[in-house]
Amino acid sequence: MKLEGTGLLVRIYIGESDHWHGRPLYQAIVEFLRERHIAGATVLRGIEGFGAKSHLHTTRILRLSEDLPVLIEIVDEESRLRAILPELDAMVADGLITLERVEVFAYRGAAPEAPPEA
Repeated sequence: MKLEGTGLLVRIYIGESDHWHGRPLYQAIVEFLRERHIAGATVLRGIEGFGAKSHLHTTRILRLSEDLPVLIEIVDEESRLRAILPELDAMVADGLITLERVEVFAYRGAAPEAPPEA
């Protein structure tokens, strides 16, 4: 896949205890994105944060949380991401979804290895 120039960055802020059909939500979202052949996604686990309910989620020893913040960052062409936003929105019951235009400088992957010659 070729990706260069102006793209879109989607950030999804959820909690690690959020689920979708019995699976962790972040896993379900990443699998959904792979099925749709989106250019890429990264899941980051936060050490502290709060959301709309102002409940603090932290790794600090005195307040260990089982629901730490999770951030999913997704980059692709704007039209491809806008096409799947309704489905992502349906998956995220509690959280935040943001959009930001980005300039893609480089998007590379290693070329697949050639099969051995017979």
